Amino acid sequence: MRLRNGNITTNFRINGLKKIFVSTATYGNDGSSTWQLQTSTDGQTFSLVGQPVIVNSKVFRLDSFDITSTVPVQIRIVKTGSTRINIDNIIFKGASNNPGITDTTGNGGDTTIVNPPANGRYVTVGPDAPPATGDNSNLLFGNPSNADSVLSMAENFLINQHYYIQSYSKTRATPNWVAWHIDASNITGAADRQDDFAAWAGMQNGWFVVQSSSYMGSGYDRGHNVPSADRTSSINANSATFLMTNMIPQAAQNNQQTWNNFEQYVRTQVSAGQEAYVIMGSYGNSGTIANGNIVVPSQVWKVVVLLSVGNNDLGRVTENTRVIAINTPNNNTINADWKQYRVSVDQIEQATGYDLLSALPVTIQNTLETKIDNQ
Repeated sequence: MRLRNGNITTNFRINGLKKIFVSTATYGNDGSSTWQLQTSTDGQTFSLVGQPVIVNSKVFRLDSFDITSTVPVQIRIVKTGSTRINIDNIIFKGASNNPGITDTTGNGGDTTIVNPPANGRYVTVGPDAPPATGDNSNLLFGNPSNADSVLSMAENFLINQHYYIQSYSKTRATPNWVAWHIDASNITGAADRQDDFAAWAGMQNGWFVVQSSSYMGSGYDRGHNVPSADRTSSINANSATFLMTNMIPQAAQNNQQTWNNFEQYVRTQVSAGQEAYVIMGSYGNSGTIANGNIVVPSQVWKVVVLLSVGNNDLGRVTENTRVIAINTPNNNTINADWKQYRVSVDQIEQATGYDLLSALPVTIQNTLETKIDNQ
């Protein structure tokens, strides 16, 4: 849909609406533009919701707006800038007479960025966090880069966020890799997507602190490493995924299409009686954002080990265990079909220098890491 002038307005009111997602971009060679979301309870008087949105990229960005009205509302998108804008999707969440798509588990793309940024915070750890060691622990399959939480390891700094664990780069201001475990207890849907993006309050003194607003105007999504929908067992679990130390600048097509499709596929396997050990990372340099403080990766990869639910997980891995590895370009020309980007674990190791699945016996590693999944 293209909006040249004026506005678009629903010809109905929506019951129980909690959140609206709108995906917009600039049109053709037009310059930047602005628009507003407005709501009305009587169809006559409309009020601004959230902040006006500045659109300055051909890359679609997804903005979200919280709706606090307790009565049905009519929705209006008003173009306030002088140039045209493209509108790709309008998603209504929580609506009982929903005319759009309810987003309950997806990664949701990049939502509205508030400036000034949200206050920094830590992870609040609940009983649903994975154990520190043993079965279901986040690093059961090994520390791929021997990351450690000492200042001399600033480019390979280990951060334990309990619901996941990661190696972080001071220079890149993004994770090198993140590891976590998923079973049915992690994806219960007990908590909604929180959208509470925030800086991590534990960042070392003198390091650039990525704020919830640091990606503003960059044209990139705040792309989760650990997806929101992989941690829905509690508000604490879901909020942990919205720390900016869990984000990379991710192209919208990569994040909202290819990557989201793969994430949903893995959760489908878990819902069908499997458990998954996941390691995700990124590498390469496609430029920087935030005044040069955050490096945009050129590649985004993931390795998933799938097992039937059980105990003694390392001991149950055989040369026939299914391991899925993908390595995707971080751009907007990527195909939505993640299966086109399957590679071997060895290929990711060669590109990154990491030793993945290092806790397995060498003979099993050697077999599993040369295979390319074809199921």
